[in-house]
Amino acid sequence: MGKAKFTFIDLFSGIGGFRKALENNGGECLHFSEISTDAVTAYCANSNEPIEKNLGDITKIKELPKHNILTAGVPCQSWSIAGRNLGFDDDRGQLWNDTIFLLNQSKPDAFIFENVKGLVDPRNKKALSYILERIKEAGYFANYYVLNSFDYGVPQNRIRIYIVGFKNKEFADKFKIPKPLEKKIKLADILSDFNEKIIESENEMPRDLFGQIITQKSMSLSTSNGLNDYFLFNDLRNGHSTIHSWDILETTERQKKICYLLLKNRRKSAYGDLDGNPLSLEHFQGLDKTITEKELEELVGLKILKKEHYTFNIDKSKIGALTEEENVLLGLCENDFLIMDKLKMNRELKVKKISISKTITPLIQQGILISNEERYDFKNTKISTGLYGVNRVFLPTSNIFPTLVASDTNDFVTTKIIYAKNEEDHKKQFIDKVYKKENYRRITKEEACMIQGFPKDYILPENRARWMKLVGNSVSLPVIEMLGKAILDTGVFENKTKIKFGMPKILNMTTLEIKSQMMEMSAVKNASR
Repeated sequence: MGKAKFTFIDLFSGIGGFRKALENNGGECLHFSEISTDAVTAYCANSNEPIEKNLGDITKIKELPKHNILTAGVPCQSWSIAGRNLGFDDDRGQLWNDTIFLLNQSKPDAFIFENVKGLVDPRNKKALSYILERIKEAGYFANYYVLNSFDYGVPQNRIRIYIVGFKNKEFADKFKIPKPLEKKIKLADILSDFNEKIIESENEMPRDLFGQIITQKSMSLSTSNGLNDYFLFNDLRNGHSTIHSWDILETTERQKKICYLLLKNRRKSAYGDLDGNPLSLEHFQGLDKTITEKELEELVGLKILKKEHYTFNIDKSKIGALTEEENVLLGLCENDFLIMDKLKMNRELKVKKISISKTITPLIQQGILISNEERYDFKNTKISTGLYGVNRVFLPTSNIFPTLVASDTNDFVTTKIIYAKNEEDHKKQFIDKVYKKENYRRITKEEACMIQGFPKDYILPENRARWMKLVGNSVSLPVIEMLGKAILDTGVFENKTKIKFGMPKILNMTTLEIKSQMMEMSAVKNASR
């Protein structure tokens, strides 16, 4: 690399997303700060940087050397805005405050801070306002931008907040975020074992019986036309690309009908106050009088449904020594009567993190709680976990893969393309060609790197949990590269200008200052004539 256009310091550096992006814009990294051993190892290995350049724990950094840009991917920790008026030296120990302390101390020309999109949620309005106010107090003109990585060169739905600021208002006013790229990168572009051709021209597109083109619908779109390019595994929602447990397991049409009956009615307020409510045998028979208890029990045996206690009477004569959690739970009874709905909605139990199932079980065993109503619900009631270890499977025609997270997910990809005639055919082909034949897999380390915009050969640990944590915590490299270029485009670092007429170089002056000095020199020349 030639002479650097600017210098920067990389706080909360992770594996080097900020560094690589700014180096691609001609920047030189002076120091970085990171405490994760795996992240430091990866950072040094990929940047050929000595570990001595690591400043370590940000809370222990007293000052930073002079530099042009300060970057920080501040961790999304929960934090408080207590100590609002204590000043920059007295409210450290919280990572946002530590970051702004160093910004105030080192006074770079510009900065880029990144955080999760939750910071712009209404519930965090005070926190964001506090951060922006502290940045203003440090002498900076800043604004925040909510951007999706997908719009700037990676096939990932990753929405983050970026706060960009300048010491000089002139350059802050010039700063503009470029428009999203028109040509988006698709998932197929980064899949290592994908060799098929994706149909792109209208002449090649499959058509229905009436000659209308059958389109693919990406998860990024909200239109109702077309066929989804991913399949969702859960029993609580419905749609042509939703795979239910009764689609996978061997079930009869009658059993499928009962499952759909529960799916259609469990969210109705007539059956309870929750967003999804179990139904009793009487409720089922009110919807279809031919349904029997035996049929429901068979679905329990298939582990599609589960049976649960719903209401209880209390036998006070059995109450003896109780745990604190049991006392709290029994205190929620009304007229010696307990309803599961009320427990699941109770704030006190949530705040105290009291497990309903673990607390209620011994009370039933002791005969203190006597069940007087049982109901049936789906066994798998947590959407995010999916079914049988699978949450979503993405087709190569998809534009977007879900947000990569540190903890990994149950999201998979397939390299099989499905061109179906209708929604029913789409689902059938997926089950037959992809799911049953196990033609799906997790993304590889190389693909995860590319989904974040890193080179596929980026050096990371071999263990999946370790590299997934590093990649999931990183920034998307192309977004930072775009922001870095936008900062450069303001002219903030163009501080060396040659003046004609034999005048010396004027260093570290703004355009307005140079113009003013030139006018003064011209006036002096005219006066001497």
